[in-house]
Amino acid sequence: MVKKHIKHVKQKNDIGGKVFKTVNTAFLLFLCAVTIYPLFYIIVYSLNEGLDSMKGGLYLWPRVFTWFNYQYVFGNGVIKHSYLVTIARAVLGTLFGLLVTGLTAYGFSLKQLPYRKGLMLIALIPMLFSGGIIPYYIQLSRLHLVDTFWVYVIPCMFSVWNMFVMMKFFMGLPEELRESAYIDGAGDLRIFLKIILPLSKPVIAAIGLFIAVWQWNDWYSGAFYVSKASLLPLQTYLQRLFNANSLSMLTQNSQIVAEAAAHESQTATMTITSVKMAAVVIGTLPILCVYPFIQKYFVKGMLIGSVKG
Repeated sequence: MVKKHIKHVKQKNDIGGKVFKTVNTAFLLFLCAVTIYPLFYIIVYSLNEGLDSMKGGLYLWPRVFTWFNYQYVFGNGVIKHSYLVTIARAVLGTLFGLLVTGLTAYGFSLKQLPYRKGLMLIALIPMLFSGGIIPYYIQLSRLHLVDTFWVYVIPCMFSVWNMFVMMKFFMGLPEELRESAYIDGAGDLRIFLKIILPLSKPVIAAIGLFIAVWQWNDWYSGAFYVSKASLLPLQTYLQRLFNANSLSMLTQNSQIVAEAAAHESQTATMTITSVKMAAVVIGTLPILCVYPFIQKYFVKGMLIGSVKG
């Protein structure tokens, strides 16, 4: 009787587990579809003729396929240049941000650092309290950063929040690694570059990805601290494009005007909305392509075998 009861309970648990997995899988698939479909719809809309898209009914694939929306956007020299500005700020901002924030985090992770608690308190105050947009602008102006490319990079080289995250990770590394390196005559900089960084790929990848995504998506800095069109990043230009009610913002470029005249029939079927959709895809997909290459470093376990028992 006892064996039959145990067998019955196991069968019941197996059925319950299968039901839960099925429901959970279905819910997650539904959640993925709801999350991905808006971007998919934008791609479909951008690959369809503008006037035809206004009729509605676009759901899973373009009804009148065309590449002209993308050709029209990429023909704009301003967008091409803004792409270069965004790529440059994303690369340099990420590298300098990781370097400065990482070095600071490593210094704070050393318990023997003089005045450590006081310095951490000083670093914590700006994270909790902000001086406001006007004092910040005055500071940037006096540093001669306004209307320069470096306004995107220098103010963002250090993040208190990222510093605390990296500091906690560094403090979790075995102290024996650092002590043995000191005995062998290595200095703090060499220890940081040769030992700490190779063992910190997960946190570096995570923080680096956060910095890169923020640098890529930031439109605010270009809108308020830069007035030169040659220094506008892609997201700022797209923000202005989305506020436009006609294609005049794009057709100000002489190359665009010439190409539009050469493709007059295609231009007649294009709308400002279809161009905006193409611009959104152009501004979004590159940063999304970075995730698959960074994802594997989020898994911890880089310390296995680094210290022998």
